[in-house]
Amino acid sequence: MPAKINKVVIPAAGLGTRFLPATKAQPKEMLPLVDKPAIQYVVEEAVGAGLTDILIITGRGKRTIEDHFDRSFELEYYLERSGKIEDLEEVRSIAQLGEIHYLRQGEPLGLGHAVLAAKRHVNSKPFAVMLADDIMDEGSKTLNEMLTVFGKYGRSVVALMEVSENEISSYGAVGVSPISKNLFSIRSVVEKPLPNEAPSCFAIMGRYIFTPEIFDALEKITPGRNGEIQLTDAIGSLIEQQEVIGYVLNTKRYDVGNKSDYLRATIEIALKREDLGDSMRTVLRQLAQEQALLNPQSNDLNVLNLPQSAPGSDRVND
Repeated sequence: MPAKINKVVIPAAGLGTRFLPATKAQPKEMLPLVDKPAIQYVVEEAVGAGLTDILIITGRGKRTIEDHFDRSFELEYYLERSGKIEDLEEVRSIAQLGEIHYLRQGEPLGLGHAVLAAKRHVNSKPFAVMLADDIMDEGSKTLNEMLTVFGKYGRSVVALMEVSENEISSYGAVGVSPISKNLFSIRSVVEKPLPNEAPSCFAIMGRYIFTPEIFDALEKITPGRNGEIQLTDAIGSLIEQQEVIGYVLNTKRYDVGNKSDYLRATIEIALKREDLGDSMRTVLRQLAQEQALLNPQSNDLNVLNLPQSAPGSDRVND
């Protein structure tokens, strides 16, 4: 029986260049989705799946991530004195989410380099990797289901999503053989292929379960463009030694490192909130009416009927 997994690695050392100037002095992972930092959604997802030993890979300028998950005695004292008990309980709960550790990457040398930095902490045990840019829909059981797949097969499991042919060049694409309805055996991996060179339209997303052999693969691969160690290259090497399983997502996913998806996530999360949903729908109706007056030729005014979120790119160092 495969070892039980309780460790998760969350790479969060990227420079956040797609959100400049907002990320000049604050981590992109701390940008709020309504009133909660993006990285807290990822940590809560991990804890909800039983992964309570959490290693966040950080870099320079990321200290506010550590502060966020720490106690804030001055704030707690003020909230208690002010009688804001619900806020007090929420603030305290953040520091109790799990056993959170931090490790600086030093240089942003790729997602693979960030994962490799976790080798000593993982200590030759299977573990999960969750990208801080990837936010799953509320109530998603993706991580739980991937852990179940690992428990059955004892092999690394990689989240996949089928994208359009025009989008595949933004991802690591995989060639696959079917196992069951939403499970595939990964046969090949190509990083950001041209559409006519992609082995399929299945793209790697930001949730992984790895056996410790991934570290051997990471140590052996040659750095690619910009001297970065690519995780997709290591996965390609790993499949030569043991099977890697692809799990197809069946939930909505936001790439909050992408501006349009970040805004979509903020709006959709607000719409689902009991305290904000009605007021947000009013705002969106007003915006639709204003746009109709400005552009009477437009027929696309149903802004409340938001389409399925388009997946964004799987990057960590931007």
